[in-house]
Amino acid sequence: MTILLAITGWDLAPWEAEARAALTNRTIAVHGRDAYDPAAIEYALLWKQPHGALAGLPNLKAALCLGAGVDHVLADPLLPAVPIARTVDPDLTMRMTEWVVLQVLSHHRRQRLYLDQQARRVWASPPQEAASAVRVGLLGLGELGRDAAEVLARLGFRVAGWARTARTVAGVEVFHGVEGLAPFLARTDILVTLLPLTAETRGILNYRLFSGLARDGVLGPPILVNAGRGGLQIEADILAALDDGTLGAATLDVFETEPLPAASPLWGHPKVTITPHVAADSGPREIMALVVRQIARLERGLPPEHLVDPKRGY
Repeated sequence: MTILLAITGWDLAPWEAEARAALTNRTIAVHGRDAYDPAAIEYALLWKQPHGALAGLPNLKAALCLGAGVDHVLADPLLPAVPIARTVDPDLTMRMTEWVVLQVLSHHRRQRLYLDQQARRVWASPPQEAASAVRVGLLGLGELGRDAAEVLARLGFRVAGWARTARTVAGVEVFHGVEGLAPFLARTDILVTLLPLTAETRGILNYRLFSGLARDGVLGPPILVNAGRGGLQIEADILAALDDGTLGAATLDVFETEPLPAASPLWGHPKVTITPHVAADSGPREIMALVVRQIARLERGLPPEHLVDPKRGY
């Protein structure tokens, strides 16, 4: 059995090393580098695979995405009709929650202000509201959104979430469906976005949506935090909303184009914090352990966990 690694945008070396260490009874081939028999490929491990990488593999049993997002997998017009699984892993979930909590606390506790005061050698103590006065909204309540929402609620924030369909999350007020979006936005001071990228969600973070956020929050104008997918946001609208006060600040981990071009005005904007798509960075060792479990399931004739529905896009 041969397993194909089709990875772009990441450092291949650690992923290849972990694949070889974890899958010792398998042959590992790297797309675009190694010569291999297409008929020998039974499983493919993917991250932003080149389009066509999985075409012409007659015995491919499944494609396993090494990250939580699968829009890049599904965008391949030559994608074969095989089961596709995404990564849902406690380590990845924990790391995303860490990042979300860090950003929410950074805005709540005015970290950018204190860094500026330090640079100017200013000793000043502006009023600090309690977490219970701040309304955080999670746009997307999947595995990642639910965990982040529960942790934020335990910290004392007034947490709500929005999902496509009704669900229950402990300590969290849940809105759902088209009719639930407007009231969800209207009660949100810090909007955290963890949606998948689908035809319905592409461009959802736009000026119209920002205008529906709460205008009476204790932090001032509302704040955007996006660690979902870059295609969710319209960056020109984010800049316009920041400049006219519709948004008070933005923290972005994902972008329309990655890496973020050096010419992007987001880099130097005084109200923007940028991280380079690292919010849920999980180590190859942890993810490869999940891959081993998935392949074991498939070899027993079971479907993989976290199976993707191509029609829904996640």
